[in-house]
Amino acid sequence: MIQVLFFGQLREQLGCEELTIDLNKLPAKTIDELIELLSQRGERWQQLLQQKTTLVACNHEMVKREASIKMGDEIAFFPPVTGG
Repeated sequence: MIQVLFFGQLREQLGCEELTIDLNKLPAKTIDELIELLSQRGERWQQLLQQKTTLVACNHEMVKREASIKMGDEIAFFPPVTGG
């Protein structure tokens, strides 16, 4: 199992703070595959998670979408960061 967390506006727009996902549902076991699986939850999920500006972390480290994931990982999705 992996833990998937959503922060900021993503959490609000998806209406979800966290999920537990069975890693066996991901054939390639990458962030991209996880996004594809989560996108099946509906159009809103697809729109928000597939945006190139959505940030992803694995075990508290920012990663690219091609990154591998393994049992016990914590994956977090963040909206784009803005500053001023």
